[in-house]
Amino acid sequence: MSLESVRAHLAPFGRDGDIVELPGSSATVELAAAALGVAPEEIAKTISVYGPDQSSAVLIVAAGDARLGNGEFKRQFGHKPRFLAAGDVERLTGHPIGGVCPFGVPEGAQVWLDESLRRFDRVYPAAGATNASIGVDVADLESLTGASGWVTVTRVPESAPS
Repeated sequence: MSLESVRAHLAPFGRDGDIVELPGSSATVELAAAALGVAPEEIAKTISVYGPDQSSAVLIVAAGDARLGNGEFKRQFGHKPRFLAAGDVERLTGHPIGGVCPFGVPEGAQVWLDESLRRFDRVYPAAGATNASIGVDVADLESLTGASGWVTVTRVPESAPS
């Protein structure tokens, strides 16, 4: 079960008890923001695309209002982004659609943090289920996720908060 893998991943950090299981779905940015009472841009969505050989996933954690830039992604990773097909999501990310997150991912999946998140002190990624989330200080994201680093591969609306 994906939620359990997230709990196991966060346990060594003492954060497994911080996961919030919501009564309804938080499977989209809008649903998660409404359920958690935060602005949509504060949701840390995980954008899932194929790696270069399509046998692995590249997971980009970005602000809820950010949109993947094809050119930016290609410059950073050397190939065009192609979103995971529905049938590959759970196999390559370890999580169901609507619960994909940067915690407890399978070996071979790369997690990258997008600079769009740095506008906030705290963000709210999913936690392995369509109704689970966790509040995380942006300063702690890299260590909690085991991310490969920070990238700039998204664009945010010009009216976005700074």
